[in-house]
Amino acid sequence: MASVVSLFVSPAIGRPMQTCTSVRAFAGRGLEGDRYERGEGSYSKLARVAARHVSLIAREAIEASNEELARRGLIPFEMNETRRNIVVEGIDVYGLLGKEFLIGAVRLRGSEPTIPCRIPSAVAGKTGFAEAYRDRGGVRAEVLSDGIISIGDLVQTD
Repeated sequence: MASVVSLFVSPAIGRPMQTCTSVRAFAGRGLEGDRYERGEGSYSKLARVAARHVSLIAREAIEASNEELARRGLIPFEMNETRRNIVVEGIDVYGLLGKEFLIGAVRLRGSEPTIPCRIPSAVAGKTGFAEAYRDRGGVRAEVLSDGIISIGDLVQTD
């Protein structure tokens, strides 16, 4: 079964992600306390077709990317350093694109893949993120209903 293993929010651009055990999701906005929920994210002002309320990444993708970094002699990234809001396990997050799904009781829709950039490297003071996480950077999703997301919540698809 797919489930949430970690949750993070970032109050401001370039600030470290803060760990949460649960967080309130707001339909049409994002996660309480996160810069994107307040419209203050790095990409909030850009005209976009897809909603960027939250980001998801698979724990398995983090592990594979970190193995690649280690093989190259680079320092791996901690889960919070990926700058993704929700870390899940047991599901291919790319399979959520264009589909509605539930995390706990919160309804979301996968909107677009994330393109790994250099911001995680800059904030963490490490190199290699964009390259190691290419094709494994996760997805963004639109929050469709209010509710609480907690560590351990199941990720359910139709």
